[in-house]
Amino acid sequence: MTHGRAAVCPLCDGPGGRVIVEGGQWRVVHAAEDGFPGFYRVVWNDHVAEWSDLGAEERASCMDAVTEVERLMRAMLAPTKINLAALGNMVPHLHWHVIARFDWDTRFPAPVWAAPQRERDPSREAAVEAQLPGLERAIVQTLNKRNS
Repeated sequence: MTHGRAAVCPLCDGPGGRVIVEGGQWRVVHAAEDGFPGFYRVVWNDHVAEWSDLGAEERASCMDAVTEVERLMRAMLAPTKINLAALGNMVPHLHWHVIARFDWDTRFPAPVWAAPQRERDPSREAAVEAQLPGLERAIVQTLNKRNS
């Protein structure tokens, strides 16, 4: 399926975070979300609004990337839970949130967009952040290997 770019779209106009790896049809970015160091997005490069806008092979490629990011986050960060979300209400450009959640984060067990339930724990956040370079190397190696 061929898709284009929207006239005004933040995910067409910019990466949507710090780019970790590009897979041709999609990119994995680290999102700068305060209090959530393990917050990544898999962004479809072309502008489409809905999952059903993609063909079967495109959906498989995108979901493989989401799955590998989740798998590696679980293995390397040991979160309490991984949250996956593809809402698109605010930014109607297909992207998946892949978020490592911890029972100590400010909003757990509620969604990351809910009201805080506790104070931030900078030492625990820093411990997760320290693991991100290794996680991101693993994401790059795994996804590049799958795409070659």
